[in-house]
Amino acid sequence: MGTTDEDARVVARVVAGDLGAFEVLVTRWQQVAHRTALALGAGAEAEDIVQEAFLKAFQNLAGFRSGYSFQPWLLQIVANETKNLRRSRYRRQRLEFRLTALFLSDGNIASEDPYAAVLRDERERLLWKTLQELPDKYRLVLTCRYLLELSEAETAQVLGWRHGSVKSRTSRALAKLRALLIPVETGEVTIHT
Repeated sequence: MGTTDEDARVVARVVAGDLGAFEVLVTRWQQVAHRTALALGAGAEAEDIVQEAFLKAFQNLAGFRSGYSFQPWLLQIVANETKNLRRSRYRRQRLEFRLTALFLSDGNIASEDPYAAVLRDERERLLWKTLQELPDKYRLVLTCRYLLELSEAETAQVLGWRHGSVKSRTSRALAKLRALLIPVETGEVTIHT
């Protein structure tokens, strides 16, 4: 995004006492933080997670290392807050989001062929259903790498994993996802709704 230097300047202003400058960071990263919380399983509590993450980021801003990107640092806080939320739930909840909530619409949906739209929606539903069935470590790495489009290094930072773990888990997760989806695509498995 090319905002590392801009973010560093804003962080320096906040640390120097310009508390209003923090609003720049909130405005810049709130949507990404919200999508991250949703993607990691916060569901209806995503807004609360994001608010808590920004509060913790603000409180710990003096510890932010200059020269690093603010985005993965913030997203790591979001990931930790979401993990804490999931841990505290009595029973595990399914993810509550749709692909359209993760990505901004380009406005071309109205002109799309209705048949193609139905097929696309069914594929998306199947992909999300299958993704939700993966173990957490695989779902989390795929979410960070492909839905949030984070680099391997940023994913490692967000999830608190080693770089090698991100690479190997991404590979294993894709293989598991592929193995679950290919029988459906070839008609070998019946989909029940």
